[in-house]
Order: sequence, then C-alpha cells, then structure tokens
Amino acid sequence: MIEIEFDDPVLISAIEHYAYCPRQFALIHLEQVFEENVFTLVGSAQHERADEPETTYEEGKRVERALPLWSERYGLQGRGDVVEFFDDGRIVPVEYKHGPRRVRAHDDLQLCAQAVCLEEMCGRGVERGMIFSRASQHSREVVFTPEMREAMLAVVEKIRELLRRGETPPPVNDSRCQNCSLVNACQPELLTRARRHPEEALFAAADGE
Repeated sequence: MIEIEFDDPVLISAIEHYAYCPRQFALIHLEQVFEENVFTLVGSAQHERADEPETTYEEGKRVERALPLWSERYGLQGRGDVVEFFDDGRIVPVEYKHGPRRVRAHDDLQLCAQAVCLEEMCGRGVERGMIFSRASQHSREVVFTPEMREAMLAVVEKIRELLRRGETPPPVNDSRCQNCSLVNACQPELLTRARRHPEEALFAAADGE
C-alpha cells in the first residue's frame, strides 16, 4: 500500500464523505456546515443507540461495539460500529447503515479504513468486513482487495490535499444531490447555472429567485 504524509489524523467518517462527494466533505469539515434530513435523522438516532462502548460474548466470538480505531502509520482515527473477534483468529468489522442494502463504493472505503486500523492495532490481517442494512436486515460482505486499499489511501491523500488548500470544490449537480442533507446549503443547481450562464444567474438573484 502507498505511504502518505500527514499532520492531523483523518477521521474515518471523512473518507465516506469525500468518496461520496468532495464538496460535501468540504462543507462539513472545512465550513462546518451540517443540516439534517430524514436520512441523517434516522441514521443519527440509530447510531446514538449504538454508540455506547460494549463488549459481549457470543458463540465463537467476542463482539466489541463503538470500538475506538486508529492507525499511526496512515494517520487515521475513528470508531467502529461493531468489530467481531472470532475464536479462530478472524477479525471482522461491521458497519451499520440505515438505508437499503446496496453496493456503494464510499461505504466500502470507509469500512476498508477500519480494517487497515484494526490490522495495525492487532497485528493481524483483516480480509473482509460486513455492511449491515437496518432497513432490509441483511448484510453485505466486503472483501478488502489490494485495489480497494489503494483507492482508500488515495482518498485519504486527496483529503489532506484539500484540507491544505482550504478550498471548497464547486457543486457537481448530479443524481447524488437529491438525497444529500446539504443540498440547501450547497445550492448545486443555482451555482452550476451561475458558472455556465453568469448573466442569467445575476438576473435571477436580482428577481429573488
């Protein structure tokens, strides 16, 4: 895996934000903007119930909830929803999502970052994890391939670069925007139109549109 330079640790949750949309990441982590919608409210409520650290034992494994995670090698820190330590030596991070089960690359990269932290903390390989959908009550397996690890660390490097520049990227105005909790703060349609047709956007602003 690639080596990266870092100062302050990158939050594991920030990897998901950046991989989904760099502008969303910048609004949250640079401009400290955060707005709730039905998706974030449900997700926050569910995480509040699961955010208390707890250790339980089930047949064949120890289960840690809200486990602090970090990597000094790559400058990462965060917390795992659930980490399962099996008696046979396997370590499996489990990330809980409130939406339906579906493949989303930004979720996989976030889980991969948890795996990298666990490998450093435990001195043992972590080959795969699970993403559990609360809506469908089903899990999806994620295999941490070399390509995924490289992609995750590349995102971390891009995050550091964006933080060093301190500039919020322009909006993308695509299908990602409709479910984003920051769509009102982001104003993707208006700002995209302003870039393409500055005179039209100026008249619209003057008319109070």
